[in-house]
Amino acid sequence: MRLLIEHVTVWDGSGAAPFPGQVLIEGERIVAVAPAAQPIGAADGAERLDAGGKFLMPGLVEGHAHLSFVDTPRGTALGELPPEDHALLTMDAARKLLGAGFTSACSAAAAKIRLDVAVRDAIERGITDGPRLLTASPELTVTGGLGDGRRLHLHQESFGVAVDGPDEVRRMARLCLREGCDTIKLNISGDYGTESALAETTVMTDAEVAAGVEAAHTIGRRVAAHARASESVKRALRNGVDIIYHCDFADEEALDMLEAAKDRVFTGPAIGIVLARLESLRGDNSWQGQGFLERLKPLYEATCRTHHEMRKRGIRIVIGGDYGFAANPQGTNARDLEHFVVHLGFSPSEALQAATRTGGEIMKRGHELGQIKPGFLADLLLVDGDPLQDVRVLQDKKRLAMIMKDGVRYQPCEGAPHVRRLH
Repeated sequence: MRLLIEHVTVWDGSGAAPFPGQVLIEGERIVAVAPAAQPIGAADGAERLDAGGKFLMPGLVEGHAHLSFVDTPRGTALGELPPEDHALLTMDAARKLLGAGFTSACSAAAAKIRLDVAVRDAIERGITDGPRLLTASPELTVTGGLGDGRRLHLHQESFGVAVDGPDEVRRMARLCLREGCDTIKLNISGDYGTESALAETTVMTDAEVAAGVEAAHTIGRRVAAHARASESVKRALRNGVDIIYHCDFADEEALDMLEAAKDRVFTGPAIGIVLARLESLRGDNSWQGQGFLERLKPLYEATCRTHHEMRKRGIRIVIGGDYGFAANPQGTNARDLEHFVVHLGFSPSEALQAATRTGGEIMKRGHELGQIKPGFLADLLLVDGDPLQDVRVLQDKKRLAMIMKDGVRYQPCEGAPHVRRLH
């Protein structure tokens, strides 16, 4: 299939200004990009799509995906879902994400070991629609850490797997890698909502982190970390973690270490879940609600302060806001672009680059993904509106005139959360 998209405003994802242009696609790849007035000789005989002046940009990349977090109100509810039901709901989440304009996703953790893997394989085999997916393990945590939802008096599972000591970490990491996970997720710090391990607490030891990294790096896989506490960020960096999420309470030493490693590591604030919870607590006058609110306010302030500084230092930051909880449902992921602009000091262009060019890099495909260039994969969004003027247009699925992944055109279904194949 050869397709010429013409009469279009091209924003190529590099940070350069948009321009009136045309883009030629053959199969799954872009073969030519040119200004509107410059003929593309190879376009002879191609199908032509008149874009009517709409905005063409690279497909979005979700850098902190939890496709198997299926909009539940609490983490332990994920442990209660039977695997069969959970797989179907995860497939639906994948369709929602593609329908929101996200053509790629880097998972930050699955709720069960093979959920990401099974859905990735189903997408690649054409069984279901969804973004290309780099998979992750469940969140490996310590006893009492974030994700350990077990109770002494009953059998209860959550979204994490409790491992204590280097040997247990290594064994579970190897098991997840054996089952096809691309990334091992370590919960190095705690979080709010986990009374025994709050966000400022570093709960995983250097030796435990090192064991997980060794297991993954030995066979060429990556490690991601949940790290809110400053020491947890340092512990991740000292031991070679590849992706560090949150970093909220990073002190000057941690920021210096992040800057020194900026060509190696990726980071992501995941501010979306913080803002969603703050919004959900508005008007909650119960002592529980007010108590949680008092914890979240300093977290929000720390997140904003830290990521303003990280942006200035050129540290690679990806969008992704822990979408997949009731307060922050799947398919609303484009809200993160607005959060980056309003709360973290990004310009619209910088936010869009984080969601496209940097997204291609975290997907390990920066040479062919996240920009509109000859030879790159044809992952494209055709938008009725200008996200450089108002990034919120990407939250309106009716403004997504075309979603293209690997040269295949998709479009959100009217009145439905999923997508349908047009060709």
